[in-house]
Amino acid sequence: MARKHKPIPDFETEAEERTFWESHDSAEHLDWSEAERVTMPNLKPTSTSISLRLPVALLDRIKVAANKRDMPYQSLIKAWLAENVGKG
Repeated sequence: MARKHKPIPDFETEAEERTFWESHDSAEHLDWSEAERVTMPNLKPTSTSISLRLPVALLDRIKVAANKRDMPYQSLIKAWLAENVGKG
């Protein structure tokens, strides 16, 4: 027997909708077993360019580590930041 889901309210603004979903379980409103996986191949993440001053010796060590991994040093820095930001 299919489970009856609560109706999704009409929202006047995106902020109102965001507030609603922050405090409600979507499983009460949607049947996720019917969801389909989609891909968005042309979607590019937003990024911002920053300037960062590093000691030359540190940058050289980063470049050596990146070379050992066969990747650009800036990509290695981003990977390290992504891995470690949430660990604090």
